Amino acid sequence: MGIQISGVGSFIPSKVAPNKGFENHDFYNEDGSPFGHENEVIIKKFKAITGIEERRYLKDKLVTSEIAHFAAEAALEDAGIDKESLDYIIVAHNYGDVKHGTQQSDTVPSLASRVKHLLRIKNPSCVAYDILFGCPGWVEGMIQAQAFMKAGMAQKCLVIGAEALSRVVDQHDRDSMIYSDGAGAVVLEMDASSESDILGHCSATYAYDEAHFIYFGESNNQELNDARRYIKMYGRKIYEFALSNVPLAMKECLDKSGVSIEAVKKVFIHQANEKMDEAIIHRFFKLYGMEPPADVMPMTIDKLGNSSVATVPTVYDLVVKGKLDGHEVSKGDIVIFASVGAGMNINAIVYRI
Repeated sequence: MGIQISGVGSFIPSKVAPNKGFENHDFYNEDGSPFGHENEVIIKKFKAITGIEERRYLKDKLVTSEIAHFAAEAALEDAGIDKESLDYIIVAHNYGDVKHGTQQSDTVPSLASRVKHLLRIKNPSCVAYDILFGCPGWVEGMIQAQAFMKAGMAQKCLVIGAEALSRVVDQHDRDSMIYSDGAGAVVLEMDASSESDILGHCSATYAYDEAHFIYFGESNNQELNDARRYIKMYGRKIYEFALSNVPLAMKECLDKSGVSIEAVKKVFIHQANEKMDEAIIHRFFKLYGMEPPADVMPMTIDKLGNSSVATVPTVYDLVVKGKLDGHEVSKGDIVIFASVGAGMNINAIVYRI
């Protein structure tokens, strides 16, 4: 029996935060010393490296579980199924619900339970749980869902990736310009008549030396005596790690699937950094002695920023629904989902639409 994505949806916040909004920020180095460049120069270099022109932030009244619910509703409507027939609701996130103006991460009850409550699902056999796996969390949720299906434990699963990184960024850290908010969701179904299927998958955790490449730390402005902790990262180490390991994981996944590289129509990769993603794709195709096709990697990071677990399902939703210029997919197309993030974790899926 095939496993198909029968419905897809996303929630893109309406609040646009352009790069110019950072012109008056006071940026500091990790040691607390002032950053030695004008903000105009910082922003210009940031745009050249990451490709980000603007990003999206939640309105103050919303939290992560609520936008996860919005994406879930869209996916369920697209699938046209009875929500009471869901066997699992899996929500990938990393920081829980953080209300605007607070420093408390709220994860009890789980975000998945909150989504189930907001969907008004009565069926107690619909199991809801969260997954914390860094930015690759949504892809890992997909891998777990298909494992449940192949084991005969489920027929229909809702897999959501949602994050509100604007609530956990340090405004005195240049890296804060990368992050954004959003949510994406899909409905997975077992279908004996469907030719769609997950043809291969691969996951890995590198934690011997790499566990703390992304971490929670103090503000770079040490004069604040700020008790809060913020998302932090060693950007250069992550860049080098991703370029060395992600292409190999994608190749392992594709080789397991038995699909040729020539058959790959699109690669939906985590929207982390435009230059990094381009380098990963080039290295991946080079492993097969090829140059990547010009339109193989849809990108949204220029307008949506890095919304962690939400980036992959969001860009997939936009392409499937014809909302991303120059990109489309059709029945029978082979696509790859891939991600890298805190842990450090890597994963990939080969899927036939």
